[in-house]
This record gives sequence, C-alpha cells and structure tokens, in this order.
Amino acid sequence: MMQKNADTLQVTGRRLGVTIEESFSVGEYDILILSAKESDGLQTWLKNNGYKIPDGAGKILSSYIKQDMKFFVAKVNLKEKAKIGGDMLRPIAVAFESPKFMLPIRLGTVNSKGTQDMFVYTLTKNGRVETTNYRTQKIPSDKEIPVFVKDKFGDFYKDMYAETARKEGGKGVFMEYAWDMGWCDPCAADPLSKDELRELGVFWLDGDYNGNRKLTPTQRKMMPPRPPMPPRAQNVYVTRLHIRYDKDTFPEDLKFHETGDRSNFQGRYIMRHPYKGEMRCDAALDYKKQVNKRIDKEIKTLANLTGWERSYIRAKIDEDGKGKPFDLKDKPKKNDWWNRIWPGDQ
Repeated sequence: MMQKNADTLQVTGRRLGVTIEESFSVGEYDILILSAKESDGLQTWLKNNGYKIPDGAGKILSSYIKQDMKFFVAKVNLKEKAKIGGDMLRPIAVAFESPKFMLPIRLGTVNSKGTQDMFVYTLTKNGRVETTNYRTQKIPSDKEIPVFVKDKFGDFYKDMYAETARKEGGKGVFMEYAWDMGWCDPCAADPLSKDELRELGVFWLDGDYNGNRKLTPTQRKMMPPRPPMPPRAQNVYVTRLHIRYDKDTFPEDLKFHETGDRSNFQGRYIMRHPYKGEMRCDAALDYKKQVNKRIDKEIKTLANLTGWERSYIRAKIDEDGKGKPFDLKDKPKKNDWWNRIWPGDQ
C-alpha cells in the first residue's frame, strides 16, 4: 500500500478513534491492522473507505474492542490480481501470538442466512484439541453399514453428519479425526515433512528436513549435497473438528484447550461382503440366516445414522446388487458323499 494513501487513512481514522497499527500489501491483497476506541467510529471509518460491514455488527465489534482486540481487514487489489492471473483468490495465512486459544466466529454469523459449516485443523505438541465452552463429541464411528454405501460415501457422510447435528439441535462441535503423527498404522499417506509442517505453522520442531541440528547458511553451503530422504513421522498431533453453527445457537466465540490425550480416533465405517460362491455344506442355511439378520441390522443402523427411510435403503441394495439378502427359499443342495467324490454340476 502506498505510504501517502496510508497516511491519509491514518488522519481520517484519528477523528473517529481508529488507528492503523500496520499497513502492507501481499500479492493481490491490501491489508490493514486496525485498533479502535468505539464501534460506531470503526463502522463509519470502514464504510467511508469502501469496506462492507454487515448490519447488526456494532454490538459484536464493541465486544471485541473492549477485549483490546485488533482487526484484520483486507481489500483485493484488482491490478495486482490481474498480474497474477487465475479466477480464484489465494488463501490468506495469518500468524499471531495470543494468550487466548480461541477463534472469533460471531462477526461472521451476522450476515449469515442460516447455519454455517467450518473445519478447524489444529497441530499441537501434546494432544487433541477440544472446545471448552461447547461440548465436543466424536462423530459416530465403527458402524456396520450396507455394502452399497461404498459407491455413495459422499452422500452418506453428508447426510450422516446432518442427522447427527440435527439430534444436537442442528448444531454441534464434532471431532472427525484426531491422530498422533508420531506413528501411523496403517498410513493413509506419507507423514508431512518438517518443511511442510512449518508452512502450516508448526514452529517448535528442531533440526532440518532430515532431522539434523539446525545449520547456519554458511554451514549449509559447506555441506556436501545429500539425497532427499522420505518424510518421517513427527512429534505433532493433529485434530480435525467439524463445527455447524449459527448466531442463535453459538452466541460465543470458540474457545479451545489442548487436552494432552494422544489416543487416536477416526470416523470408521465397516462394510462386510457376504460370500457369493456355491455353498453345499450343511451349515450353509445357518450362514445365510445369519447374513440376512446382519443385513437387516445394517439397514437399521444406516437409517438411524442418516435419517434415510428403510424402504429407500432396501431399494438401493436391490439396485446395486451387492450385499443383497439371501433367498432362503433357495435351499442348498445336499452334500452327499458321492458329491465329494465326483464334484461338479449335479
């Protein structure tokens, strides 16, 4: 941002009790860090300078001002965006220090037309993260569901989450994933490298990419080139929280704490394929009865998880053709002794 423009904004801001703490440009964004003495002056200054403020924001802004919080505001610089190209704006990464482990969400609820969904990923030293002012609960897991869900997992998970939130009054803080990155069994992907973790804000790891002590730039130049090593497990714990909220049911900003619990959790759903080969043994009928009983239980579980009608689920099973109940009228052929001597079509 040009210094002359920043000076002009600073002068107009003083009249309204607004101070520009910092001003800078990053890529396609012109960014200001503001402090204010009262919310009316802050709203007036922002509107006069082309920023959009939702109706009803004054009360929330006043609360933040009383807590001596600063405000991060950004405009898109269209000329810089044209130089960069592309249709999408790049995400903004912000680093700051605060004694409060919290996330302000109230201002974003003012102009929302309903519920909002937010995913919070935390990378911590000691263990999983939970909210302190709202109950954190695990997403339903370790459930046996029909086989056809495999090809419709996106629809299943969306409706399962919506039904879980509905049972909590349409809102909630749900833990979907919590894992110690120091090990994995099995690993869905390679552990993130130290460089990748640092880009995500993990500042406490010692050593370089290969786990060695930190080197000065001069020492690095003197070191012979080394082949890259594969990523290693790191002493970092990752938590993923999925939050569905609105201004009525979440009147407070989110407050977090690190629990120290390093046990692993993930949403897991089990699909068991029944045997479809020829069955001649005496136990075949019992097996088919057990499978049909299990399928019926899976249908009830799926209906309870998603809110889907059981008739709809049965129709999907028939349509998919996988995991269908056995027809018990089709009795297995008797396994006589001569069939064991001369196997084949009888």
